[in-house]
Amino acid sequence: MAKIFVDREPLRRYPEFRRLWISQGISSIGSQLAIVTLAVQIYELTHSTIDVGLISLVQLLPALFGSLVGGSIADAMDRRRLLMITGSCAMVVAALLAINAMGRHPLLWVIYLLAALAAVIQSIDSPARTSLLMSIVDRELLVSANALRGVLGQFAQVVGPSVGGILIALFHVAPVYWINVASFLAVIIAVSTISPHEPKGGATRFGLRSIAEGISFLKGRPVLQSCFLADLNANILGMPTSLFPALATVQFHGGSRTIGLLYAAPGIGSVIGSTLSGWTLNVRRPGRAVIACITVWGLALAGFGLVHALVGAIVLLAIAGFADQISAIFRGSIIQSEAPDRLRGRISAIQQASNQAGPRLGNAEAGFVAGIFSPEISVVSGGLGAVIGIMMIALSMRGLARYELRRGEVAHEIVDPESASRAEGSSAP
Repeated sequence: MAKIFVDREPLRRYPEFRRLWISQGISSIGSQLAIVTLAVQIYELTHSTIDVGLISLVQLLPALFGSLVGGSIADAMDRRRLLMITGSCAMVVAALLAINAMGRHPLLWVIYLLAALAAVIQSIDSPARTSLLMSIVDRELLVSANALRGVLGQFAQVVGPSVGGILIALFHVAPVYWINVASFLAVIIAVSTISPHEPKGGATRFGLRSIAEGISFLKGRPVLQSCFLADLNANILGMPTSLFPALATVQFHGGSRTIGLLYAAPGIGSVIGSTLSGWTLNVRRPGRAVIACITVWGLALAGFGLVHALVGAIVLLAIAGFADQISAIFRGSIIQSEAPDRLRGRISAIQQASNQAGPRLGNAEAGFVAGIFSPEISVVSGGLGAVIGIMMIALSMRGLARYELRRGEVAHEIVDPESASRAEGSSAP
């Protein structure tokens, strides 16, 4: 009988994976609490939605810079040690936010500065954490491990903001920041219990050459390129969250509760997708699944732009979130399967940079189109554009649809630039 629920074998088989996974869940919820708290605090200080929106802008470039640098660092040193450093730095930043919030007159510029620092730290931490988690499990369990990571991330995005709103109402912002401090402490304790994890195949010296090597690894590997392009296509053309306030008011004639339901709906679908992902273990051609999922994502969003019943809108957004999460599981599995461990930090960093830039650019694109035409046209055209885009990627990069996830094999361990060149030639279709 085929599995229905997410495969928990990595948690059972690998105690280090289990400890890191639990600690990541705690810190993810803490980070989501901080995101809500930042928005609430800035709005209370300025009463300006523009100032609240500036948080994303302030964090964008630091996050992109941190991602590329962090990937090189993750491949240059013991990843356990790096996570200890980033966890400690993140805890200090969270504590400074709490101390600033406890002051009689909290300083706005301090909040923005600390938010930017937090983005850099998180962007350095994430490639190392992903690389460490993926290096612990065997290749045949990469899909399961990615699914388990997805469960944590989406669960945190649903639970964190909801709990954050309640905690802020009960205790105000400073205590919630201190809860985030405690979540990072849990990470530090968990990481301290695992053994050192140097990159397999040898560490690579940190620097521009290392970063360039990670980027050049994508050359001649259309399957990896298509995974990143597919993600950007889906997010840039089909990311409508910036339009939710306007749609809630104009299209669904609701208020803040309706806005909250629209924001929560994709996350609910993603949680369901992660939890019921056991069947993904039986998929041998994940590239085809990526194409199908992004097609469903785009069509569901286009349908969302056309409906005027709130229940129908929530269902369609949940379907889109479900498809997006399944796509993320398969894309992550392809990327992690093809990346040798000594380059895994840098490849994970490129993936994270895509995840950072795509949604932000997508929200800007959606707002721009909505300003020229209407929010409804923006959502529908974006959803259909995502479908057209993934079809163009599938047709121009046919290796994505043909890609087969090979069990029991290990990605090429490239040990020097010359062998890297040879590996690129041998792996090209």
